[in-house]
Amino acid sequence: MNAQGNVFIVDDAREIRIALTCMLDVAGYRVHAFESAERFLVEQDCEIPGCLLLDIGLPGMSGMDLQRALAGSRGERPIIFLSGRGDIQTSVQAMKLGAVDFLTKPFDGARLLAAVDQAIRLDMAARKDRAICESIQQRLQVLTRRERQVMAGVVRGQLNKQIAANLGAGEKVVKIHRGRVMKKMEVRSVAELVHLALRIGVTTDITLHVPETAAMARV
Repeated sequence: MNAQGNVFIVDDAREIRIALTCMLDVAGYRVHAFESAERFLVEQDCEIPGCLLLDIGLPGMSGMDLQRALAGSRGERPIIFLSGRGDIQTSVQAMKLGAVDFLTKPFDGARLLAAVDQAIRLDMAARKDRAICESIQQRLQVLTRRERQVMAGVVRGQLNKQIAANLGAGEKVVKIHRGRVMKKMEVRSVAELVHLALRIGVTTDITLHVPETAAMARV
């Protein structure tokens, strides 16, 4: 895996795959080419970072179908659509669904490389954000049920005595749980704790949503 990143090409035209592969190889990218959306779904490695150059008019599963199939999955990548004709309605729909660009064949090499560079950067940022969110979720998993209840109160801005009253516990007990929460969540301030909670979509007016498996047994 080189410094420039990976580009996945999905196009049923062999000559297009060859031309794109040569162009991107010269530019320093590592290229993975597929002749169909179905083969891409079977053979791609979701853990390899990169963007997707996708022919919109594929036989069988279309480019738009593949875009929808990848949306929200671990295999989701920034997409640059390639089309054999200028279709404004289709391009608008693709962009609304999150495509980075929509290029008409024959495409301008400079514009394509600029779009690839942008898509690679977007993928890096998205993967970094996912890694951070997964790390936060892993920390939440080690909290006991009571610690999560205390954390929810802290995130809402409640004082120890308010949390204690709501939970029917002693203030000293809440203070102990609060200290454990800060340690397990690896934060040094309430502001940091709130930031982590918001990062994973936990609002300040609801109880923290964490699976109740092993954590439920540790109160």
